[in-house]
Amino acid sequence: MKKLFLLSAAAVMISTGAFAQSTVVTTTGTGHAAAVQIEPEYRTRIKSYITEHRVRPVTTKEKIIVGATVPSDVELEAVPADWGPALTKYRYVYSGERVMLVDPGSRTVVQEID
Repeated sequence: MKKLFLLSAAAVMISTGAFAQSTVVTTTGTGHAAAVQIEPEYRTRIKSYITEHRVRPVTTKEKIIVGATVPSDVELEAVPADWGPALTKYRYVYSGERVMLVDPGSRTVVQEID
């Protein structure tokens, strides 16, 4: 019985540790504008990409913020694969020196990366 308990505890600890290490993005909240939490390593990659590729910021009448809908005349860019596999389902807009992750279906901003 004691061996079974120890094996079970070890399995839980191993699986929990592996899950924590492999988690890159988590979403919180409900509805269309769930916030996306991005690990610092990926934030650095995103900022480097914007600088290296000289991405031009878009200009809009109103400030683009989390939870807002991006105007239909603003082109949404595909998220590069090296930003993390969990982010490729989103699109992005670079505005006001900030990268805004956008849900392409609703065009709602889900996360700001400054």
